[in-house]
Amino acid sequence: MSTTDTDTTPETVLYASPAAASGPKWVETPVAYDGILLAGFGGPEGQDDVIPFLRNVTRGRGIPDERLEEVAHHYRHFDGISPINAQNRALKAALEAEIERRGLGLPVYWGNRNWGPYLEEAVTEAAGSGHTTLLAIATSAYSSFSSCRQYREDYARVLESTGLGETVTIDKVRQFFDHPGFVDTFVRGVKDAVSGFVAEGIAPDNIRVLFSTHSIPMADAERSGPRDGGFGEGGAYEAQHKAVAEVVMAEVADAVATVEWELVYQSRSGPPTQPWLEPDVNDVIAELPGRGVEAVAIVPLGFVSDHMEVLWDLDTEAMEAAEEAGIKAVRTPTPGVDPAYVSGLIDLVEERLKGTPRAERPHVTDLGPWYDVCRPGCCENIRAGFKPVAAGIRP
Repeated sequence: MSTTDTDTTPETVLYASPAAASGPKWVETPVAYDGILLAGFGGPEGQDDVIPFLRNVTRGRGIPDERLEEVAHHYRHFDGISPINAQNRALKAALEAEIERRGLGLPVYWGNRNWGPYLEEAVTEAAGSGHTTLLAIATSAYSSFSSCRQYREDYARVLESTGLGETVTIDKVRQFFDHPGFVDTFVRGVKDAVSGFVAEGIAPDNIRVLFSTHSIPMADAERSGPRDGGFGEGGAYEAQHKAVAEVVMAEVADAVATVEWELVYQSRSGPPTQPWLEPDVNDVIAELPGRGVEAVAIVPLGFVSDHMEVLWDLDTEAMEAAEEAGIKAVRTPTPGVDPAYVSGLIDLVEERLKGTPRAERPHVTDLGPWYDVCRPGCCENIRAGFKPVAAGIRP
């Protein structure tokens, strides 16, 4: 990766700060941001919210309420309340505390894609308070359409719909999958899990670590990351997860023992005829006894907090699968509001405030540090085509 590669066409990047508008891979010029935009997925906060929320999530796909109700029971099991909004409130407060500790003086505005408070409200509030040079942090660490480009579409859509596109700019921090602050929680969690199993007398050869992340359609996976990334059929999305898992397991080997691991997927949706990333976490767990496995650590590597995909798909279904298989299982923590994670996110903010050179940016895999400004065609949605986006070179 070259630090000088840039598209020098003026205003190549929509709704960007002047330092990012020409499309450099890494913005190595200080930018005087005056507000942070925390962008979340959103979730229902009561039984009456569940179906309207799921309609928002699936908007444009024509999915009838009867099919949505098949997913709704996950939320209804928890009284219709997703934990994600409470977690983002806690993250917002933790970010504000860290910003105050460092004396940065930046307000944090929080908005969601699919449920209130919506991004429109957050951006309008920021502009109304005179904060018009925003730096966005999306609550997703990896590169794919749903975890990166769709958020960038959201920023552009909101600026267009609110009429603030002439006055407000939105850049974003780099994807933080391999920032030490994000990875640290997983390293500690897997070390603790493996150490616990070993202390119980289970041999390392009979322990497995399953790194779990959200499955996505193969067509989206192949197009994740830059067009010319050369990452293989799983795209940048799969490559990033595997690279982080390798780092985690190398640290576990140094500190505890060498243990076999694999990357697995969860939360699949969509028609059975559509290929999605595999294998499924529950299918793999069912096979483990036949491989002589006595204990498994399930690691929610693709998730930043204990939201519904973690509580239902892992804490409920995957743990039930382990019980049925007759093997011990633990689920390791997500970053949540862990101090290392929160501090790492503000490190990313300071990178952009200071224009930190790429060579000085911390990262734990050879894939990083990831781009500040997404490359042309990055994370294309093959079904919907290219829509206007912020924080990336068109299309």
